[in-house]
Amino acid sequence: ISPPPVSSSPPSFGGPVTLNVGGTLYSTTLETLTRFPDSMLGAMFRDGTPMPANLNHQEGGQYFIDRDGKAFRHILNFLRLGRLDLPRGYGETALLKAEADFYQIRPLLDALRELEASRATPASTAALLHADVDVSPRLVHFSARRGPHHYELSSVQVDTFRANLFCTDPECLGAMRARFGVANGDRVEGGPHFRLEWAPRPAELPETEYGRLGLQPLWTGGPGERREVVGTPSFLEEVLRVALEHGFRLDSVFPDPEDLLNSRSLRFVRH
Repeated sequence: ISPPPVSSSPPSFGGPVTLNVGGTLYSTTLETLTRFPDSMLGAMFRDGTPMPANLNHQEGGQYFIDRDGKAFRHILNFLRLGRLDLPRGYGETALLKAEADFYQIRPLLDALRELEASRATPASTAALLHADVDVSPRLVHFSARRGPHHYELSSVQVDTFRANLFCTDPECLGAMRARFGVANGDRVEGGPHFRLEWAPRPAELPETEYGRLGLQPLWTGGPGERREVVGTPSFLEEVLRVALEHGFRLDSVFPDPEDLLNSRSLRFVRH
């Protein structure tokens, strides 16, 4: 097998280095690219080294490498940081491993092997989920307009619901927040706790009075299936659905185990 052809003279590098990897441009420093001298990148950009055939110098000072441009982002971050820092849920480990092997970055290959080994080890799935909800009724008085100059004093009962959720599984807790349309930082305490407060608007209460009182409804479901949570049963029904989707089983019901959706407290466990 004949060795790959090389250019007749070594390249000269100065200032930032721009790489075109599979059509994606990256700018970095010579120090970063040569962090691991024994790697292919370290050899490519070492001063005085003839330019390999697979490193094509283009106009504008760019160097083209015919490899996966998206994966090179993580290659470059590893060269900069000296550690593997992948986004949560990253699913292209096999591709990244192939790219690391091509560039011959041994420390990155070792880090990827450790990551694969840790993923192969079953993680603990034991978790606890507790949900309780109570209601505080109050009588609201308001003036109802019955005519151009006719107002009538009216009253209506408004039920304010307060729900507390505690879950040791962050994924399940995030699903609860998404189910009830709550963004991070909005009505959320953080950690394993999650609290909600809402008050459905009675039909007799005008919307202006409802807004003036600072009340707000609670909605659930995604686009096209959005529905209002009007009371304890509908709230606990949604909690039950999310819990079962995440492998929990019902452990206790309070106060009446025989009346699930009219209870005030549900406890779920997952072993």
